[in-house]
Amino acid sequence: MQVLLILLVIAGGMGLSIEAGLLGPLGQQVGDLWATLSIFGVGAALTFLLMLFFSPRNAPSFFAQPGWQLCGGVLGAGYVIILTIATPVIGIAMTMIGILAGQVFKSLIIDHFGLFGTPHRKIDAKRIYALIFIIAALALVALG
Repeated sequence: MQVLLILLVIAGGMGLSIEAGLLGPLGQQVGDLWATLSIFGVGAALTFLLMLFFSPRNAPSFFAQPGWQLCGGVLGAGYVIILTIATPVIGIAMTMIGILAGQVFKSLIIDHFGLFGTPHRKIDAKRIYALIFIIAALALVALG
């Protein structure tokens, strides 16, 4: 099951690269914020349809959840705006490696301290090496 989830996450990452490739030109044509709105609008419509057919009917209320859990959308919007602005200037590879570096860095901290209710996973040498390799990839792509 874990291998399947890893493959699914990799496919999701590939989708983000495609999204960045679509957002850059769209942002240049209609404006960065309109491009961001279009991505969220299409995603919200698709999610709504999926919820109609696949969401459990007796799930706890969305509005009964802690407010801090509901603010992830702000981070998502910021992420998409950054993709829209950065991709045409620095390219998809540089944008994605930069995003990956930030994700891994912050993920190591979240795992280490068990933030947001996640299980504790201590930072060890292997995780630090992985981050160093990602930063090296970022430097190599930046240097051309």
